[in-house]
Amino acid sequence: MNRVPNPLIDQLADDLVPVKPMTRSAGAAMAALALGLSIAGTALFEGIWMAPFAGQASPFFLIVNGAFLMLGAACAGAVVRMASPKVGNSYAGTGWALAMTAIMPIATVVMLLGHGEALAAVDAAFALHCVTAPLLTSLVTGGALIWWLRQGAPVSTTQAGLLTGFAAGALGTFAYGLSCSFDTVAHLGLWHMVPVALAALIGRMVVPGLIRW
Repeated sequence: MNRVPNPLIDQLADDLVPVKPMTRSAGAAMAALALGLSIAGTALFEGIWMAPFAGQASPFFLIVNGAFLMLGAACAGAVVRMASPKVGNSYAGTGWALAMTAIMPIATVVMLLGHGEALAAVDAAFALHCVTAPLLTSLVTGGALIWWLRQGAPVSTTQAGLLTGFAAGALGTFAYGLSCSFDTVAHLGLWHMVPVALAALIGRMVVPGLIRW
């Protein structure tokens, strides 16, 4: 039996181009590069506070910045996975990281109220700069994650936007935090938490419209 050639199939095949698969390792490398650029920018414009490396910073400085790094890494990893949805994807780690980080401002407020130092914390020096600078730094990681999501097909754009904001805010605050010499509980537990919350809110409102497909 002779088959009649169908030129339509050939025409469709002519338009096909190979596509490089999106791998989690590539997404993680991209997020790590964005963090590295954020730290380099902080070192260039703000300088790095060397006291922690000499053991002269308070333990709270290491705990807070370490928590930001873990939160940012967990949320960035979830965003990378969201770009390639599949059965079995889990984002439970982000919830635990968020819960751990949320303890810090709550504990800080309770402690300050107990010692009558709440008003002094509100008037902390350089508080405004410690809110705005991390937001600017977070644009590097935020832009990288948005680009990654646009290459994929995230199912829940709302959740992706929220986690993108948390990742960008936490990693941006971590990068900027390496330059901040204020290592008190009041300063770190309050003012370094504000940009993370603001970045998450901005991500929730802005990012879904940028990655919708």
